[in-house]
Amino acid sequence: MAIPDFQSIMRPLLEHLADGEIHRNCETNEYLALHFELTQDELAEMLPSGYARLFDNRIGWAKTHLKGAGLIEAPSRAKYRITQRGRDALSQDLPINMAYLRQFDEYKEFQTGSKQIKSQTSAVASETAETDSLTPSEHIEFGYQKVREELEEELISRIKTASPDFFERLVVELLVSMGYGGSRKDAGQTLGKSGDGGIDGVIKEDRLGLDVIYLQAKRWEGTVGRPEIQKFAGALQGQRAKKGIFLTTSNFSVEAINYASFIDTRIVLIDGEQLAGLMIDAGVGVTKVATYEVKRLDSDYFEE
Repeated sequence: MAIPDFQSIMRPLLEHLADGEIHRNCETNEYLALHFELTQDELAEMLPSGYARLFDNRIGWAKTHLKGAGLIEAPSRAKYRITQRGRDALSQDLPINMAYLRQFDEYKEFQTGSKQIKSQTSAVASETAETDSLTPSEHIEFGYQKVREELEEELISRIKTASPDFFERLVVELLVSMGYGGSRKDAGQTLGKSGDGGIDGVIKEDRLGLDVIYLQAKRWEGTVGRPEIQKFAGALQGQRAKKGIFLTTSNFSVEAINYASFIDTRIVLIDGEQLAGLMIDAGVGVTKVATYEVKRLDSDYFEE
């Protein structure tokens, strides 16, 4: 089955704690994974940032809301147990979700930060959240991922309409920003100078030039196939080169990828999506418009 949303986790979580004992996070997570019959692949699914597992994150938010409503308590770090209010909730044949929790004043205060809903806007936001399957942190992460994907598409679209010289300069800028090629001036002097059967240029692997990397940069509309990679590999062998990077604005065929992975010469294939992602990470061709810092409680700080 699909990974349940955090509200669907609330009742099974309470049922796990129904014995009144203190349970560790790991026990609860294992119980819920079996309850929802999740596969190993589903349990391994990560948030877009990769900092936490999606299922674990949703369990954490379910606990946060239940604790905010007083249905569970945390006697110590990473340990939870049910309260009398939680037992009463289980005794009722009602779904336990955000709509149910809103009957408790503590939960209203938890949601709004005050004993009364401050404005009509807050009320609408709370009502929307009750039917939402995503946790607040997932909204941030998946929202960021959506913005990033749209930016990647826009970058590739602009690169494809640019001149070959511009694409060449972009590759130089990107590799230097990633720590290759020494200075931008040095890197720019090497790119586009070789012209040796499939090699567009040579760039230093580090600032000292202890090794070099041969480049092929292609603005491409269709899929790059195995013959193009074979041609590049042959050019590398002609230079006795051990490393090469093939960059394209499109993508690579399965045969091309397999060929590059089996030959002795190390060839890194960078398709359009990866190229755009590297540009965003390196700050090339993009401008920062906002920064949001998300923090969490440091439980260790409060240990006495």
